[in-house]
Amino acid sequence: MKNLFSIGEVSKQQNISRQALIFYDKIGLFCPVYTDPDNGYRYYSANQLDYLDTICIMKKIGFSLEEIKAHMKSYTIDNSILALRKQLTAIERQIEELQMIKSRVEHRCSELEHAVSIRESSDVVTIETVKQQSLLVHEVRAPYSLEQVSIATKECFVRSFKEGLPIFFQSGAIVPYERIQQGRYTEASFVFLPIEKTGHIDGVMELPAGRCVCTYHTGDYRSIGSSYERILEYCRENNLNILSDSYEFAINDYLSTGNEEEYITKILFYV
Repeated sequence: MKNLFSIGEVSKQQNISRQALIFYDKIGLFCPVYTDPDNGYRYYSANQLDYLDTICIMKKIGFSLEEIKAHMKSYTIDNSILALRKQLTAIERQIEELQMIKSRVEHRCSELEHAVSIRESSDVVTIETVKQQSLLVHEVRAPYSLEQVSIATKECFVRSFKEGLPIFFQSGAIVPYERIQQGRYTEASFVFLPIEKTGHIDGVMELPAGRCVCTYHTGDYRSIGSSYERILEYCRENNLNILSDSYEFAINDYLSTGNEEEYITKILFYV
């Protein structure tokens, strides 16, 4: 049609799908100047292509379609400045969040790479000086079964995501020393997520710096008792007095493998 562009031509020129143009028409964001009543073909004027450019740029900047539609009902330089300044603030928040996620992913990669390096010597017991760190803790409900531990971990993750807390992508559990002495190795009282302490957050405990006895357990969690027996025997042989409950850090778990035989858990006690 003379001086008009078909939907296919606009799609090709603007590098936008026909489906998107049809959807924009349906929601009243970008409607054709003429629709053929016989076949329903949509046609657009040359002037409309500038309008479409603005829509595509605003979408690229991060505006929602509803925001774009509302803005373009009556957009002026003043309105555009306000909208762009508001979007700059949103972009800055997104950058901060992505930087935090980036650092957490880097930490997770380092943990997994370390896990690969110690797989062959995971039955070694060592003495380490650990740094202070913060843990977001969540209570495990009785009867402290593995199912309850799993539920508590998921609830802790849900809370952290909902509140936007600066967690590291790792989980762990606290098992009372009394239960370990009784052979109840998997009955954790709390689960935790390591977290960056940036202010007052309810449910955060501080794990102090100190001297710890540590070992790694490789394999499914149900078999962790053998690793506890190893670390307890080491403490007896070396006259080490255990001063704390057990802190278990999931180095490699269901978040990074579907094979439980590849699970790696770091166990530590303060001594």
